[in-house]
Amino acid sequence: MRQSEALEPHTATHSHHSKEQPVLRSGRRLKRIIAAASVLLMLTAGDTAVIHAAAPRTNPQAEQPGQRQHMLGHDQRIILIDAGHGGIDGGTSYGSILEKDITLAISRRLFLLLRADGFDTILNRTGDYAPSDENLWLRNRSRHLRDLAQRKELAETLPANVVVSIHINWAKSPSKHGPLVLYRQEGRSFLLARTIQDQLNQLYGMKNDPVRGKPFYLLNKITATTVIVEAGFVSSPADREKLCTPKGQEEIAEAIANGIAAYLMEV
Repeated sequence: MRQSEALEPHTATHSHHSKEQPVLRSGRRLKRIIAAASVLLMLTAGDTAVIHAAAPRTNPQAEQPGQRQHMLGHDQRIILIDAGHGGIDGGTSYGSILEKDITLAISRRLFLLLRADGFDTILNRTGDYAPSDENLWLRNRSRHLRDLAQRKELAETLPANVVVSIHINWAKSPSKHGPLVLYRQEGRSFLLARTIQDQLNQLYGMKNDPVRGKPFYLLNKITATTVIVEAGFVSSPADREKLCTPKGQEEIAEAIANGIAAYLMEV
């Protein structure tokens, strides 16, 4: 997603950081390592929580109560990870580097981390395809609108309680860098954006505040608590070092996962 798509400027100001105790963080990391292997098998084998949720249900009322209870989990909160772009829609780019590939890589890692932590999590795109190709809700000639409608209606149909849309930023100046979390003017969305921004700030060594994202379709249309995470600037050499390497993608995903967990402990 290009920075020019936002109507509000990126302002870097001081924010409050929430730091976990080292023992708790190491315990969470060990738990994730143990659980991630089995979750990875589900993801690569086409886990029904990932694949089947990517297409709309033709008759939601026909779903059995037991299936619904299993999907919702004990706390009845579903996290939907929206991997930005895909297929014909490459998103922003830098040379041969495409936003859609980075967002998918980070989203897959984020899915694994959240599932390993025991959260009911859905990933809406597991490969390089356009969600608009699956759209059954909106018959419109605009591929872009069909794509957005597919993402929005999936969130409503689940129904998701938290939606985190992963994107990559771009700017004309290579000096522009760092993460940015966008939210709508609503209390829970702001809280989620703040906790994720705080974790990403620690990773990048920055002090950015989350920003209200007024013009964005997903922020305006989805009723669940929703944020858009701009994980860094692909136009920045410093950010590309994180965005384009497995180690950096894992660190970004872990920061986002920690932010989501911190939010869920607050509400």
